[in-house]
Amino acid sequence: MAAEIGTRRRAKRSGGEAAAGRLRIGDDWNAITIIALSQSNPLKAVAEFVENSIDAGARRIAITRGRERGEHYLSISDDGAGIPRDEQGLPNFRYVATHICDSLKRRLKAEGAAGLQGEFGIGLLSFWTVGEELTLTSAGADGRTYQMRMRKGDPSFSVALRHVLIPRPGTELKIRPLLAGLRQLSGEKIQRYLASELRDRIRLSEVDVRVIDRQARKEYRVEPRRFGGRLLHELPSPDTPFGEVYLELYLAEPAPANEVGLHRAGTRVVENLAALDAFARPPWNSGYLQGIVDASFLNLTPGTRSGLIHDEAFGALCEALSPVATALVAIIDAQCRAEDERASREVLRSLQRAFQEALLALPAEDYDWFDVRASGPGRPTGSATVNVDTDSGVETAAGVAVPEEAAPGGGQKQFFEFAGPLYSVRVSPASCALPVEGRRSLRAVARDRARHTVEEGLAFRWEIVEGQGVLENVDGEIVSFTAPAEPGLTRVGVSVTQGEVRCEAEALITVTQSLLPERESPASREGLPDYTFERAPGELWRSRYDAERNVIVVNSGHRDFVFAARGKALKLRYLARLYAKELVLKNFPGLPADQLIERMIELGLYTEEHLK
Repeated sequence: MAAEIGTRRRAKRSGGEAAAGRLRIGDDWNAITIIALSQSNPLKAVAEFVENSIDAGARRIAITRGRERGEHYLSISDDGAGIPRDEQGLPNFRYVATHICDSLKRRLKAEGAAGLQGEFGIGLLSFWTVGEELTLTSAGADGRTYQMRMRKGDPSFSVALRHVLIPRPGTELKIRPLLAGLRQLSGEKIQRYLASELRDRIRLSEVDVRVIDRQARKEYRVEPRRFGGRLLHELPSPDTPFGEVYLELYLAEPAPANEVGLHRAGTRVVENLAALDAFARPPWNSGYLQGIVDASFLNLTPGTRSGLIHDEAFGALCEALSPVATALVAIIDAQCRAEDERASREVLRSLQRAFQEALLALPAEDYDWFDVRASGPGRPTGSATVNVDTDSGVETAAGVAVPEEAAPGGGQKQFFEFAGPLYSVRVSPASCALPVEGRRSLRAVARDRARHTVEEGLAFRWEIVEGQGVLENVDGEIVSFTAPAEPGLTRVGVSVTQGEVRCEAEALITVTQSLLPERESPASREGLPDYTFERAPGELWRSRYDAERNVIVVNSGHRDFVFAARGKALKLRYLARLYAKELVLKNFPGLPADQLIERMIELGLYTEEHLK
């Protein structure tokens, strides 16, 4: 019986049955090497050194990049509390070097200390990814300065007294020589990285962090990063059982560089929140948002400190941000609609301006349906409104032509909208027909190089260049022409001067015995039509004119529109051609197809000259 019990015990010890035990490190130095080389981003290591200074209560931190005795070095000095001291009042370097993975800060946090970031006790080892040797200098209570030295790949450390004339407070960390791949690391790169990585830590602690690049002879002050766009208020509060989540989100113009960072207690953990699978969807990857999401309860991966553990805390964060995402999607959709409306107004303004310019050069009797000249001596006035077609999701423009002289959106004109010096002049109308002894007003339209109307400092002089007729107010901007008693052709010229600049233009007037009676049509006083979209995929029609609303309806589902909508310029030219087609069909009813095509080419030629 005793022999059988002994056999069972030996089988149990040899693994014949289940056994239990505790995990332990087989090779301590191998584990330290793995930890020291786990940091893949050297700038992250620099950020951790700066955070150590902030945790020590520093008010000023200087990061110096330079070259000494042919070796590149990087030093970080501060005026903080220095290395914690032992019972004798000396910097406790031995504790720092022999308690890897057992951070003193974790114990302080357990005792209620706030504002500390480190907790793993491995941050100092990340110097392996920066340089070959680290020296850490701090003063003791005896007024003398002590220094600890560690080397990459060496399991030993040494502490020695450093002779200095005047002991300085705080701590100085110096790494030399830098690794070959980091010798071109500039002070500007360090400044930009810290401004984003430690944005809130620097802002809340009000610490003054400066980067001194002695090789480039430049000094940079690390200012917490400022986001662009409009700060979003009244978002849902993302509270969790683990703690609060701080949001600082900005709505900006869409750009691939726009991203939302994930932070923990003021330190960036993930550069782009959308890089996480749980947030790889709108609104986080839409490109409209900038800012930060800060959750102090997240658990980080100790090795790189640039990732997080997808545990219950992370799940609570995902759940808390779900209503926030819904609200953000609604805000971005409203922003997109506003952008579509603004783009539609610009397209409408460009089309109407181009057609107005074309009609100034075309015979008025042929294109009088547009009534462009009916709103006074200049352009027609009015405003434009824009809607969105609910079926197609594309913008809808409706309104009346906007005068060129008006500032976009109304209100005071911008600097670049004021007219420059005189560059050209045109007679409006450039061609017209009158019955014998009929009267017609002509206007001289003066423009600068950007085609803004010039009004200041002009002198006008009208004359009949060829033919018969009488002019009244020959020194004015607007002249009255009286046709002769006999039919014929009359050329009227105008000369406009502004200082030493002189421009000339002519108009051709056809005097006839009689004119056909004017067509009576409600549209004759409607002005240039607007446009709207109707989605009708698969149907052949591209556009049609709605006389009741004075609107050109464009088929946004037609394959030609889909093709043209890829670019703004192409879309504008496509709409201009549809405009020309509908206006010619409406203005010249009953003409043969070949004549309609000629008219369309005529109108399109004069329009595309001014289309932009």
